[in-house]
Amino acid sequence: MARWEPDARERFVAAALELFTDQGYDETTVAQIAERAGLTRSTFFRHFSDKREVLAAGQETLSRLFAEGIAGAPAGASPLTAVAAGLDNAASAMTPFNRALAPRLEAVIATSSELQERAAQKQVGMALAMSDALRARGVDIRVASTAAELGLLAFKEAFTEWIADGPEDESDLAVLLREALERLRSAVAQLG
Repeated sequence: MARWEPDARERFVAAALELFTDQGYDETTVAQIAERAGLTRSTFFRHFSDKREVLAAGQETLSRLFAEGIAGAPAGASPLTAVAAGLDNAASAMTPFNRALAPRLEAVIATSSELQERAAQKQVGMALAMSDALRARGVDIRVASTAAELGLLAFKEAFTEWIADGPEDESDLAVLLREALERLRSAVAQLG
C-alpha cells in the first residue's frame, strides 16, 4: 500500500461510499475502507477521526469557503451580497467528483439517524461560519444569522438541483446558487 498519496482523501471518500452502499454503514470498518482505498489505517486517521467524518469532510471545507468569500466581498456590500460572494467561492471549488458522489452520500446518510444528526450539526456549523464572517464585517448578529440561514437554504436548494441534473449536465452551480438566493430574497420581501 502507498504510504502517501496526494488524492488520499478522495480515495477514502469513494471507498467508504462504495462500502457503505454495498454492505451498510454499520457493517463497514475503517480497515475495510483503507483496504478498498489501497491505503493504510494510519493514513485514514491522518485524514479523518472516524468513519462518520468521511461523510462530512466536505462540510468543513464549505464552511471555510463560505467565510472566505464573505470576507472577500467588496466593502459596503449588503449582507446578502456578501453571502452571495461566499456561495460563489464555494461553487468555484466544487468538482465533478463532488457532483458524482453527492447522490450516493445523501443516500447513505438517509439510512442512519446518527448520520442524519451529524449532517444536521455540520449544516449548523456552515451557517455559523457564514454568520461569523458577516459579524466580522460589522453586521448585526440578528441580520448576520438571518442572512447566513438564507445562504444555507440557497446552498441546499441549488446543490440538490445541481446533483439531480447529473454529472453530464452543463448547469453551473454558481448560477443555480444565485438564482436560489434571489428566490429566497424575494420570498423574504413578501413576508411584509
